[in-house]
Amino acid sequence: MMRFNKALSNISVLSFDLDDTLYNNHPIIKAAVQAQLTYLASIEQWTAQGPDFWSHCRNETAKQHPSLIDDVTQWRHVALHYGMAQLGFTAPQAKQYAQEAYTAFSHARSNITVEQSVLELLHTLRKKYRLIAITNGNVEVEKFNLAGEFDLVLKAGPDGAAKPHSALFDKAAMLLSVDKSEILHIGDSLDSDVQGANDAGCHSVWLNDQSCQYAYKGLPHVEIKNIYELYQLVK
Repeated sequence: MMRFNKALSNISVLSFDLDDTLYNNHPIIKAAVQAQLTYLASIEQWTAQGPDFWSHCRNETAKQHPSLIDDVTQWRHVALHYGMAQLGFTAPQAKQYAQEAYTAFSHARSNITVEQSVLELLHTLRKKYRLIAITNGNVEVEKFNLAGEFDLVLKAGPDGAAKPHSALFDKAAMLLSVDKSEILHIGDSLDSDVQGANDAGCHSVWLNDQSCQYAYKGLPHVEIKNIYELYQLVK
């Protein structure tokens, strides 16, 4: 059952985190990372750098461009290109290899099938609320069966700083012409989803179905143990 810590009022928009909220993202990310590594293993010069070269590329580009941390897609692109440049490839070669490595990752990253029961939940909720998605991740909704389910999809990086920063919530309210207090954001992370929604002046639902440690000590407005408890919002 839903546990209410604070009252909900005047909700008109349901905002969903994507990864690990509407589907299990762990095997998807694992497969995507492996797809990228498999491609990179075909490049002799990359393999010769040893198993830590990818981490080195990510760390170095983050040091050089700290803002990349808010845009995981761009960060991966830049880190791959940085790595290829370090290996001494010409600019066209570096660009080609970096793009092909990212394409391998991206294809596997969107190899997702959301359960039909989750889609039915969204269809039911849509009868009463507008549905949007706010994600820090780089999943491409239009490439799998969540395509067309949301009125708006906002992603950290292209649309603003990553949660828990308020930028994505601010933009959602502006684009939908609603007060932020009308937005109820649902997500699995206390640190990004709940803290972000609370700090932005939205309402929050914490999907507490994983064993994780969080730094944020604030309370969500509502706590649930499984996503299907959201059916209570239309009763």
